[in-house]
Amino acid sequence: MSINTALINELTDQYLSEFIAIREHIHAHPELSFQEFETAKYISSKLTEYGIAHTTGVAGTGIVALIEGQQADSKVIALRADMDALPIQEKNNTAYRSQHDGVMHACGHDVHSTCLLGAAKILQETKHLWKGSVKCIFQQGEEKHPGGASLLIQAGVLENPKPSAIFALHVYPHLPYGKVGFREGQYMASADEIYITVHGKGGHAALPHQTIDPIAIAANLIVSLQQIISRNNNPLNPSVLSFGQIHGGNAGNVIPDEVRIEGTLRCMDETWRLKAHELIKSHTSLLCEAMGARASVEIPMGYPFLYNHPATTQRARQIAQDAFGEDHVVELDRRMAAEDFSFYTHHVPGCFFRLGTSFDGQFTKPVHNAEFDIYQQAIGVGVKALCEIATKY
Repeated sequence: MSINTALINELTDQYLSEFIAIREHIHAHPELSFQEFETAKYISSKLTEYGIAHTTGVAGTGIVALIEGQQADSKVIALRADMDALPIQEKNNTAYRSQHDGVMHACGHDVHSTCLLGAAKILQETKHLWKGSVKCIFQQGEEKHPGGASLLIQAGVLENPKPSAIFALHVYPHLPYGKVGFREGQYMASADEIYITVHGKGGHAALPHQTIDPIAIAANLIVSLQQIISRNNNPLNPSVLSFGQIHGGNAGNVIPDEVRIEGTLRCMDETWRLKAHELIKSHTSLLCEAMGARASVEIPMGYPFLYNHPATTQRARQIAQDAFGEDHVVELDRRMAAEDFSFYTHHVPGCFFRLGTSFDGQFTKPVHNAEFDIYQQAIGVGVKALCEIATKY
């Protein structure tokens, strides 16, 4: 017993205008990480409208819904979508542009939530045609440490019932509409935030010998840390250390007391990741001490690397090929970007795949860009993909 592709396609096409309207509503009303209160209310109202039992307020603003098909205990598949937006001022001029200054769905989480809502509607209407249960997870805070996924897992989202596999999609403007992408094994990197404060001794810029210059020390530190990481890591093991912020001082002729540096470390190997933490901490302390300063270093553990379970991903890929055709399914490259879906993949077999969202040379702005948008027909492909995987895995 299984729902056929023709019916999934028919229902998706029938409801596509409704799904696009949902996406436009969510896009116009973005909310930052862990503040998705109205977004959660809206999603809950749609689930109620569809007659789908669900729980709200999970670990804050999370929502978990359960759709039971025939022989509901035979298998449980989880589908996850994130809900949060980014602190970006939107530059698009669409009718559905953000109505909240300084906040924008620039990473496609509005699309992800829409695709999952659309899939939930179709799965609910066809539950007499497929076996098992589908757990729909609408997750908060993907964009911000410690990651909403980690909080939902602590709250028991992967229990009662426990899924045998979990899946999620993500918009990909570099992939044309109609295509989806997969990659087995390690796909995305771990992500740790780095906070360093160099404590020196301020004074007049014309009298540097009377100071301990934290700006000069910070400059040495940023350059030398690149060598510490690159010369202690196997070059065949991908790793990136980048610093995106440096703050210190208020005037060009004043040496400040301290400088704060913020960066990120990305790794594909957990053993090296922990070693890199220690190298960064020890080198920072020793260099600052050698130059007469003192350092404070914080590296809170962030997201682990994202691992797509090989057998799970192979099966999802085959389902996608059967539904869309082999020429519409592509192999993805590894990425040093991070995703908190990775937390789930370290607990149950998971597959994180990509949804093509560009069209005819348009909608190619990258995610986290103030002009990011999608070709909205791609929502239909996302809905179809989630329905196919949920019912045929």
